[in-house]
Amino acid sequence: MVQGERLLIIGNSGSGKTWLSNQVERRAGLRAIHLDDLHWQPGRYGLRRDEADVLRDVAAAAAADDWVIEGVYGWLATAALPRATMLVWLDLPEQDCIANVRARGRQGGDTEAGHAALLDWVAGYWQRTTSSSHAGHQSIYAAFAGAKARLKHRRDVTLFLERFGRPVDPAATGAE
Repeated sequence: MVQGERLLIIGNSGSGKTWLSNQVERRAGLRAIHLDDLHWQPGRYGLRRDEADVLRDVAAAAAADDWVIEGVYGWLATAALPRATMLVWLDLPEQDCIANVRARGRQGGDTEAGHAALLDWVAGYWQRTTSSSHAGHQSIYAAFAGAKARLKHRRDVTLFLERFGRPVDPAATGAE
């Protein structure tokens, strides 16, 4: 485990945030926390939880000593940002993000219409101006005074991940 390390990963849907956080969890022993799991009602993808409850849960998760938190939601990421020791922005091309969302298909009880809306939302990342957009993430990244990495290509993600070594064997740690 990397003691005291707290990574916050932001980026468009389909950029690989969940994959990267899970890889860091396996390699470094940092607990992966997915903002989607806090934002949506359990088992009800697309149905939001109360914003105050979600913000409280993000702040509580960020109070831990070690973690990797990932998500597209800039407004939630900023709740964890003061505790982050490093900010990682997966700023991958639109075609990569769309291809990844198509490849993973529907998730969490999503409908075909919901999946189509998600693909449109992914494509709109560069045009929106919310905290969950390219402009919003760029603002968060620019304002962060700590260690940070802006990864623009898959090879950048691979090189970044190498800093955490090889995946930990779950059998060796008893965690499966």
